[in-house]
Amino acid sequence: MHPRSELTQQLQQRQDEPSVRSKHLIFAVATILYWTTLYIYVPILSPYLHERGLSLGWIGFILGSYGITQIIIRFPLGIYSDAMTRRKPFLIIGMLAGLVSCLFFLLPGTWGGPLAGRLMAGVCAAAWVPFTVLYASYYPSNQTHQAMGTLSFLTVFGQLTGMSLSGWLAYSGGWDTAFLSGVGVAAVGTLVALFVYEPQAQSSKPAKSAAATIDKTIVAKVLRSRSLWLVSTLSVLAHGILFITMFGFTPLQAVELGASEAQLTGIVIAFMVPHALVSLWSGRYLAPRFGTRATIVIGFLLAACFTAVIPFTQSLAVLALTQVLNGFAQAMYFPLLLSLAIRSFQTSERATAMGLYQSVYSLGMFLGPYIAGGLNAIGGLQAGFLFGSALGVAAALIVLLNKRLED
Repeated sequence: MHPRSELTQQLQQRQDEPSVRSKHLIFAVATILYWTTLYIYVPILSPYLHERGLSLGWIGFILGSYGITQIIIRFPLGIYSDAMTRRKPFLIIGMLAGLVSCLFFLLPGTWGGPLAGRLMAGVCAAAWVPFTVLYASYYPSNQTHQAMGTLSFLTVFGQLTGMSLSGWLAYSGGWDTAFLSGVGVAAVGTLVALFVYEPQAQSSKPAKSAAATIDKTIVAKVLRSRSLWLVSTLSVLAHGILFITMFGFTPLQAVELGASEAQLTGIVIAFMVPHALVSLWSGRYLAPRFGTRATIVIGFLLAACFTAVIPFTQSLAVLALTQVLNGFAQAMYFPLLLSLAIRSFQTSERATAMGLYQSVYSLGMFLGPYIAGGLNAIGGLQAGFLFGSALGVAAALIVLLNKRLED
């Protein structure tokens, strides 16, 4: 190509690209709506299932089924995304899956609709693989911690928005109001996702040659990465804690202490606000100052402590305090694990690496609440929360005994 025509093409491409501010803003709105859709019913889900007459064991299985589809889908989705060198189509598909998920919860019956809805929510959540990789492409490769910190903040903000609305919606119009609202949010999110910016460089290779390269090199490299398997294992434990506590049985503990649907909102805010703020600070301030390994270890140990005390709380005020501290603690390690999962991989390999990472940690989403639900059926909520606390201690020990994590 002639140098002048090449320069003209580059200038035209720059003019066609949205401004830095606008592409970040559109992506932020899409991310918030995506997570709002997924979490607009989470605080009321265990009380809702309990009211439907399901046992604690069944509740634990349905809560954990969210992770089953993610275990199956996320790794192949990451490979296929790298093969296509595209991310945006999966964002749109994910939004639509979230819409269908909320519709399933509106079906009559005891367990069929909720189980189908939770499984479909897992399909929606699987779209988080290309979400993370696409947003990382907005930043220089040496700013992965900052990119994932910002994305974690947007994630928690969306979760907070949905979970804060959940109790109020159920209180105002009944359980189904939260699910109907999720349908509306997902519809708007799908429209916003159509305008998300994707760099042209990501779609420069033919899909067939990319797929052939991935089959022989990228997948093998990802599967051989010991550091990725280590971080993925830690994330299994981290998500086990999260889906036993705020995204699992903490709302049921609040209801046992007399919380109404509206008061559940306060418990949610108590956890999610510090969780959002510390997610933003973890990669920017805590890890650079105290070191990545130290920050992760302290976070897991604190999460273990504050999870263990949940079943012994005697008032909603004390329960709320445990949630403030637990939200702070869990946010110390989530963004760091997310960035460590892809930091050592090239852009063309990151969806595959992120797919493996997220498929593996989905085991924690399923097994955490499922095992805790079984323990709860035997020994009450205390047994499940103590199991969650043990996961935190185990994770801290793994980090202390392994020096593969980079500072």
